Amino acid sequence: MSHPFDAILKHLPEDYPQDWARFAGVEAPVAVIDADVSTVTAAADKVLWVEERVPSILHLEFQASHDAKLGSRVLQYNVLLGVRHSVSVRSLVILLRPEAAGRDLTGQVCWCLPSGRQYLEFQYEPIRLWQLSPEVLLEGGLGTLPLAPLTKISRPALPGLIQRMVERIDREAEPPAAQSLWTATYVLMGLEYDREFTKHLLRGVRSMKESVTYQAILEEGREEGRAEAAQRNVLSLGTSLLGKPSPKVRRTLGRITDLNVLETLLLSVVKVDSWTELLADLK
Repeated sequence: MSHPFDAILKHLPEDYPQDWARFAGVEAPVAVIDADVSTVTAAADKVLWVEERVPSILHLEFQASHDAKLGSRVLQYNVLLGVRHSVSVRSLVILLRPEAAGRDLTGQVCWCLPSGRQYLEFQYEPIRLWQLSPEVLLEGGLGTLPLAPLTKISRPALPGLIQRMVERIDREAEPPAAQSLWTATYVLMGLEYDREFTKHLLRGVRSMKESVTYQAILEEGREEGRAEAAQRNVLSLGTSLLGKPSPKVRRTLGRITDLNVLETLLLSVVKVDSWTELLADLK
């Protein structure tokens, strides 16, 4: 099942690839490349091409719940990406909350023959977000900042953390980007904190209050009363999560006047990976 944070975590590295490279300790220029590694497996979360003298790939995988087969899956992605692009691949697994951890997630995959002889060893890098100091993200790039509330911080210290985030985002981000970053923060905080607590904590953030995207996700129950307003909500949320819509997508949405259909699209936009997938059932 797709969750809102799935879309958020696919688009943050896409919008801020250099920030995520910096999070991994990579200073070289990077670019997002196709994450579809095979017709027989789902796409990896996000794949960055590292432009060094000897190019390589940085593979980012996000995990919010425990998966005993995660190590094998990351191995599969790593090998397929390496074969496809003929470069070395470094895999980082960002575990978003304690529920994702387990004794089996050691950063190493070992396969043995029935005799017990080991014939394969693979290493990946698990990052337990809740064990990181918030300073790591507060001092990093804007693209990783929305994960800061999921780091090692107590509830009483959260208001101070949010204030520091406000200062950075107000100083460094244009209004549309600021709204998108706060929307990502709200969605990701839902992994650890209840909705009412998060709403209360972020209530004073100006960019949050001004964000149509945030209002759409909250589903405040406001009756817009007009198809045009509902269309704008779908376009705003979709642009944040799925990227800029094509003229064809805009024309398709512009022809929809049924408020029930538009509401369904608004609820579905956080569950899909593309505008094509969102509008597929309308054909």
